[in-house]
Parts: sequence; structure tokens; C-alpha cells
Amino acid sequence: MTSLLVIQHVPHERLGTLEEALTASGCEITPLNVYDATARWPSLEAVDALIVMGGPQSVYQQDRHPYLTKELSLLRQALQRRLPVLGICLGAQLLAEALGGTVRAAQQPEIGWYPLMREPGASGDPLFEAFGRTETVFQWHGDTFALPKGAAQLASSPLCPQQAFRYGDRAWGLQFHVEMTEAMIRTWLMKNKAELAALQGRIDPPAIRRQSPAHLPRLQELSRHIASAFCRIVADTARPPARSRAHASPRR
Repeated sequence: MTSLLVIQHVPHERLGTLEEALTASGCEITPLNVYDATARWPSLEAVDALIVMGGPQSVYQQDRHPYLTKELSLLRQALQRRLPVLGICLGAQLLAEALGGTVRAAQQPEIGWYPLMREPGASGDPLFEAFGRTETVFQWHGDTFALPKGAAQLASSPLCPQQAFRYGDRAWGLQFHVEMTEAMIRTWLMKNKAELAALQGRIDPPAIRRQSPAHLPRLQELSRHIASAFCRIVADTARPPARSRAHASPRR
């Protein structure tokens, strides 16, 4: 069984629908709640891969959230070790920053259900094999990022060109949320009332709730595919190389 470190930035932004598919695929999950000052940060020696979840923090708020600096260092170490990494929303922004990209406030936020366009760079990508040319995905972000040098763009949206990227063959950043359940959407809308109120009616929470039953089943299909594909990659990279016949122990 492979060991998967899951970094969480707030209690209510967890793996959601990804969790069942990850565990079913043989990944053992260890959560790291970085917002908890008493959390113990594990050594990467005991980790086969990282998933970095979303949160309301911004990458450029490291003075307010010092653990983000520590997290960026951990991500850079993971990339140096060539551990598989999957970043979602804030996690994608942190991954972009760790790779030398720039994170900034977007011209306008995406909150709710939006179209996502598959880009040519997604051809042959194992995490995007199940994606059609256009999908409807759930978004909740006010920041965006520049594509890191050397990364392949996998998806875009009309409001936010950078929606997904792959760096090398073991690191992915997804700006959108594939992990959503109906209960999670209700919780996020409730916990972020102040943020929504500040947008002065540009986001319609009742419309988001009405649209969710139509879009969640397909989103959850994509979530299961991403989780199982990522676990296969983790298993392949964690597996020690097969011993050659020349070095195999002789039969007795």
C-alpha cells in the first residue's frame, strides 16, 4: 500500500469524493492539517505522494499564514524527489509558485458551476483521459497563476485561462474542484456568506444549489478517474525496480 500525504488548509475543504476512490485504489491517506499549530509535519522519507487541497488563503499571504512558506518548501522537496503531486485550487497555486510561477488576484472570481475546456496539451495525459472537449466543473477561487515554465497547459475557462497544468510526468495542478459533494457545496456556501456578500450579488448561491444535481454526477465520475489514475502513477513510482535475473538469489 502506498502512503499519500494530504495537506488540508481548513477543516471543511477535504478530499470529498476523491477519498473513496483513493483508498479503493490502494492509497493509504495521512492528513496534514497545516492550519493546526500542533500538527506534526511528517518526513518525506515516509511519503510516496502528496495531494494539496484548497482553502481561502492566498499564496501571497505568507506573512499572515507562515505555514504556507513551510508548505512551499515541502513541495519543492517533493518535486526534487520526483514524488507525484496533485494540487487542487490553492494547492495548484502553491504548486505553480513552487515551480517558479506567479500567483495573483484574478480579475473576477469563479464561484459555482462553469465550463472547462480541454486544451491540446491534455492529449495522452492519464488524469485527463476521461475529460471531454468541454465539461462543467465546480469552482471557488479568487486567485489565478501564470503557467510555470516547462509546464503543459491541460485546461482553460473563459474567465480564467489557467485551469490545469502538468509539470513533467508526476505533478498536476487543478484550479477547479473535482472533489465536491452536495453536502460540501451547502457547507461552503454557508461558511463563506461574508465573502459572497462582499461580491454584491455577482454570485447567486440559490442558482448554484439548483444547478448542482445536474452537474454533480459527471463531476464525480471525473473525480473517480483522477483519483484512480493518480494512484496508479503513485504505485508505479513507489514500486522498487525489479531485480534482474543476474542479481536474483539462486534457487535452492
